[in-house]
Amino acid sequence: MFRCPVPGCGSVLRNRTGYTQHIKLKHPDWEPDMPLRPVDYDSDSDDEDRGPLADPAANENEQDIGAVAEASANTAFQNAATEQFEAQFSDEEHSQTGPSSHNSRDDSDVGGSDDSHDEDQSEDQDEQSDDAEEQSDDDISRRPVDCNGKRLPTGAIPSPSPARDKNDWFPYRDRAAFELADLLYATEQMSAGNINSLLDIWAADLARYQASPPFRTQADMYCSIDDTPLGGVKWESFTISYDGPRPEGDVPTWMTDKHSIYFRNPLKIVHGMLSNPDFKDEIDYAPLRVHGPDGKRHLRNFMSGEWAWRQANIISQKESCVDASFVPIILGSDKTTVSVATGQNEYWPLYCSIGNVHNNVRRAHRNAVEVIAFLAIPKTDKKHADDANFRKFRRQLFHTSLSNILSPLRQWMEDPEIVRCGDGHFRKVIYGIGPYIADYPEQALLACTVQGWCPVCANPKDDLDRDGALLRTREHTEFLVREFELGDLWHSYGVVGDIVPFTNDFPRADIHQLISPDILHQLIKGTFKDHLVSWVEQALKLEHGESKASEILTEIDRRIAVVPAFSKLRHFHEGRGFKQWTGDDSKALMKVYLPAIDGLVSADIVRTIRAFLEFCYLVRRDVHMEASIAEVQEALDSFHQHRKIFVTLEVRDDFSLPRQHSLVHYVDKIWEFAAPNGLCSSITESKHIKAVKEPWRRSNRYEALEQMLMTNQRLGKLAAARVDFKERGMLDDSIFKAKKKVSGKFSS
Repeated sequence: MFRCPVPGCGSVLRNRTGYTQHIKLKHPDWEPDMPLRPVDYDSDSDDEDRGPLADPAANENEQDIGAVAEASANTAFQNAATEQFEAQFSDEEHSQTGPSSHNSRDDSDVGGSDDSHDEDQSEDQDEQSDDAEEQSDDDISRRPVDCNGKRLPTGAIPSPSPARDKNDWFPYRDRAAFELADLLYATEQMSAGNINSLLDIWAADLARYQASPPFRTQADMYCSIDDTPLGGVKWESFTISYDGPRPEGDVPTWMTDKHSIYFRNPLKIVHGMLSNPDFKDEIDYAPLRVHGPDGKRHLRNFMSGEWAWRQANIISQKESCVDASFVPIILGSDKTTVSVATGQNEYWPLYCSIGNVHNNVRRAHRNAVEVIAFLAIPKTDKKHADDANFRKFRRQLFHTSLSNILSPLRQWMEDPEIVRCGDGHFRKVIYGIGPYIADYPEQALLACTVQGWCPVCANPKDDLDRDGALLRTREHTEFLVREFELGDLWHSYGVVGDIVPFTNDFPRADIHQLISPDILHQLIKGTFKDHLVSWVEQALKLEHGESKASEILTEIDRRIAVVPAFSKLRHFHEGRGFKQWTGDDSKALMKVYLPAIDGLVSADIVRTIRAFLEFCYLVRRDVHMEASIAEVQEALDSFHQHRKIFVTLEVRDDFSLPRQHSLVHYVDKIWEFAAPNGLCSSITESKHIKAVKEPWRRSNRYEALEQMLMTNQRLGKLAAARVDFKERGMLDDSIFKAKKKVSGKFSS
């Protein structure tokens, strides 16, 4: 950090380049009388390094990426990369090692790696870092305005919401009616027939008292839920159909089908998240930098990463956005199958969250992740499944759908809107497309890259881990599309040149920079379960033959099965002997796999597994510090060194595997987006249960999607009503205690 030495300025610059540009732009006539000195931020300093939206003067230090130089159509890729794009890719914002060579931000000794993989110890380490984080006195409630956008003075009391009586349970008759509806519909998911039976029995019992249950029938209960004014943004739809050339004769059905996309207004969904009082103490309205007692950076929640900081710098250059809070829109999608037996029951939900809420909120079932759409899945017969036109239409349908769904946000990505937040204050907010959570096949679809290539860097698919990778950017890809033919783009650069990414329709959005790390599919399911565990088995068979290898694998299973019961240790009664693996199964196996293979496989294989587990457990931490990030890189280097044993044993010819290659980008992604566990696909997969699988089971299977949409809408209304009633203090006691207090017959 460097402080501007010009009297009266006070700007803080992140690096020497920003300092130089700031002086040239803002103080061209100033002559220095002292050398440039970094700013020393102590953890207890009142002058904490804060987000650029808090200090508009600090926004002037960001350097713009220069225009991409033109090159001839015959220029080779390597020459174009080194000569034409050298400035762009050597810029600190696009360096593979991260901003300012992330691993060398401090010259002090970062220490060795931690040999322990115990999650309890990891939690203890996170508790220690919590103490350090508390010393960052960042005022996340800054920059409130009134309903007209006029900035309020410091310490201003939030404008009161419209008053509602504590006995106002509208549209429910009373608390009992709300609690019953929530219990039967959301918790127990009782069928309509069973609800009617229960209400009939209840009504018959109450008839002797000339009383009635809270609802007459299930339809009466559903009407009350539907009348709930909060939550439950309504579902809408649009259709997209193929409008390209058609063959003579028989026309494939996919060319004539109308593909329906169901969605909810994402702007209203985000309004609900920002105004949710349940999040008010776990939300950041501006980027922040947190330092520990030693002055080193701590990265935990999304807004503590470098990407949010850079985006806010760009936004605040516009005068109307100086006081605005930056709200990153985090997206995620993943196809899921609800029934294998009946077939064709596949859905493609799209989820939305905001980067401002803390990672623990996003991971918990607290409505910080909402389903906003069900994307269309075009179908065709086997004859046309590999047709180039069908594959192109399928890709463009995906990107066009995303662009249309997110279009209500586009206006407020350039100009701020005024939104009431969960703490009662109004704030000016401006949105931006944030990281996208997806598994590798969908990452390639998003980035318009060919399967087998990396969506983040430009390394060739047959040498993904080659040193000196150049990171892809939107400018780089657009240059290639202008200069090369579609075939060359596909085979030489891994670019699908005839598809436009949806991010091109939104400001400041570069899909290559927005691909998030995915612990579940890249580390746990991918590298560990699909790669390493399988490779160990193959290595044993190659070295010892089928019969002896079977004996060794049986011994490994026996060791796994006899692990004594212990807290947080899964007991595998039959070793690895089950067909369908879940992410939880793989995580549980990781805890016992290393000692189970020790002595039964070569020492180099044991070292390989150990190095990977070290990397995996470090990455999964809730809080990352500069020292721990260096340890992540050390563990990765060790893994890359020792995994060569699988080539030596002829298990593998190379390691050009996209999911395993993604590990090289983790250090940079941690600096960009903070702790990766806040952007893991396990978040969206767990959401599948509530948003897709359970609503499907509650349907009658006929035109199930429309019933699923209604179920999601009603669940949203019940969840929003519960938050509202809780905020008004109407759910503080159990319903029995509350009733006794009102009647005056209860004493504590």
